[in-house]
Amino acid sequence: MKQSPPERTLKDYLGLVLRGFCMGASDIVPGVSGGTIAFIFGIYEELVDSIRAINLPVIKLLLAFKLKTVFKTVPWQFLLAILIGILLAVFSLSRGLEWLLDNHPVLIWSFFSGLVLSSSITVSKRIGEWNAGTIITTAICLILSYFIVGLVPVATPETWWFIFLSGTIVICAMILPGISGSFILVLLGKYQYILEAVNRRDILTLGIFATGAAVGIITFAQVVSWLFKRYHDLTVAALMGLMIGSLRKIWPWQETISWTIDRHGAQVPLEQINILPPDFGSEFVAAIGIALVGFLIVVVLDILANKEES
Repeated sequence: MKQSPPERTLKDYLGLVLRGFCMGASDIVPGVSGGTIAFIFGIYEELVDSIRAINLPVIKLLLAFKLKTVFKTVPWQFLLAILIGILLAVFSLSRGLEWLLDNHPVLIWSFFSGLVLSSSITVSKRIGEWNAGTIITTAICLILSYFIVGLVPVATPETWWFIFLSGTIVICAMILPGISGSFILVLLGKYQYILEAVNRRDILTLGIFATGAAVGIITFAQVVSWLFKRYHDLTVAALMGLMIGSLRKIWPWQETISWTIDRHGAQVPLEQINILPPDFGSEFVAAIGIALVGFLIVVVLDILANKEES
């Protein structure tokens, strides 16, 4: 029997907006998953069930303007409160992140590296039983991820179809604890591009991205959620391998070997290679320190999540 949604007061919904804000803040940081934050706050299962309620039959009802039936089928109050919080975080915090990427790239990528490495370790704890299947899956996905991110250029297409595809893929992070949507944007070479679109209030780009995200919710996200429930350990092992291998993409010290010109006429990196730190001075020490901070943030979040479970 399907459980009825909980009755909520205005105070409860304001609390959901605050939780959404925390999820949004984490979603714009490559390495921390909004799904992880939802898990910590105890709304993960309700979030997944609410997202899964948005399916093709609901879309057909919406297109037929049967809004009353849609509102009865979909827990829209819950989703709207979470969405408002996420949007508030994205539009209020993205400018600061863009400035850091432009002015302190080594430090910010060191921080992200610490987040992703720690998240990989945290995700590994979600595997119920390590066996030959999970170990092989992790190894294969790690190797594939390492080579794939090396093939992805820094400058990926800025065409509408690629922005749409990025939104479709990124939304899946909403239902997978440990997988950061912003980190996926980094792998796709569109993290800073979307940040700039947010800060410029580029409605067209953001609209295309949001449309792709909506399509992802009712298609690929449903498949991923099914895999997560049916083949939990193998799916988590695959995600862990992808995360570890993808650390190649956010190595803090990189050398640009070719450039291109973007649509605004600015010179941007086209291809980069990872290098060793040029020296081991103050910047190196600061980079190690801030990577450790990122690592510890995820450790603390994991401790809080375990307390919520117990």
